[in-house]
Amino acid sequence: MQETSLDTPGPPLSLRLRRRAVLYWRLVRMHRPIGTLLLLWPTLWAVFVASKGRPDLYTVLAFALGTLLMRSAGCAINDFADRDFDRHVKRTQDRPLTSGQIQPWEAVAVFVVLSLLALPLVYPFNGLTWALAGVAAFLAASYPFTKRFLAIPQAYLGIAFGFGIPMGYAAVTGGVPLAGWVMLAANVAWAIAYDTQYAMVDRDDDLRIGIRTSAITFGRYDLAAIVACYALTLGLLAWVGRLEGLGLPYALGLTAAAGVAAYHWTLMRGRTREGCFKAFNHNNWFGAAVFAGIAAEAWLSG
Repeated sequence: MQETSLDTPGPPLSLRLRRRAVLYWRLVRMHRPIGTLLLLWPTLWAVFVASKGRPDLYTVLAFALGTLLMRSAGCAINDFADRDFDRHVKRTQDRPLTSGQIQPWEAVAVFVVLSLLALPLVYPFNGLTWALAGVAAFLAASYPFTKRFLAIPQAYLGIAFGFGIPMGYAAVTGGVPLAGWVMLAANVAWAIAYDTQYAMVDRDDDLRIGIRTSAITFGRYDLAAIVACYALTLGLLAWVGRLEGLGLPYALGLTAAAGVAAYHWTLMRGRTREGCFKAFNHNNWFGAAVFAGIAAEAWLSG
């Protein structure tokens, strides 16, 4: 019988590094861009409305890259905060941290590194933008822990996901007018709508392990609450249009977004996991429809 050597070499370093990179890629959800898009659209709404549809290239690129980096950082700290819960949820039990493929300190390190990479992007802007960036970083880091005590943590998520709005206004105009805060409120309502759809996928698991979500808080009124939040979102965005003097193209964008929301109703009315998850992912088109109206407004008026 041939003896097995205890000195058999492991995989080559290059292979081990590639495997590690894949784990970090999954940790920050680069394979699932929907989260980045849900942050990016509101940020672009603000940058383009504040600049009357004519933002400079650096502002657009800085906010787009900053959105990507901070969303990725948020995913890392979220998995750190939820590492003891995720193993009990079917959808999340294979995530790299909760499955033991990476260590908790690595997730924290990824959060810190990505946040530091995002920091220089705001350097060319004014002091208000810097201050708001600090608030945004705090919101991103603290959101995961709100699921332990807030009845509707999705509202906090909406503020965290939408803080690119006041930052965008501040970077372009040096201040945040009423329209910027109304747009942020609209994003909060939208986040409650789409993240309730997301939470409905995990509701049974969340009830069992004690996580608080809007899907649990709303209970049998979940669908009505989602529809109301979409309506509130559109109403607040219409108010933004009035404050900013936006016209028919913007109104048509909001109409298209309303059509997207109506389609989501058809997907989630059966409350199936598949339908709710599909509706959540489709929210990219809601944000895109609003942005299309803003862009069309600028193009036609220019």
